[in-house]
Amino acid sequence: MKETTLKVNGMVCGGCENRVQNALKTIEGIKEVKADHTNNTVKIISNEDISKETMEQKIEDIGFEVIKED
Repeated sequence: MKETTLKVNGMVCGGCENRVQNALKTIEGIKEVKADHTNNTVKIISNEDISKETMEQKIEDIGFEVIKED
């Protein structure tokens, strides 16, 4: 299992969390997603080596901004 945490701008409520979670769950290999609008994070647990870029693109496709960290 691999755990990835992304910072996401634009989530303001539980509905936003659900949109992000549901979008990410459409990626094959993702097992669990927990979005938290209070601290702007999304924690993703996957059983495959899914690229961070794939996850980021899925979030951006539904209108949220991923904060890229160096």
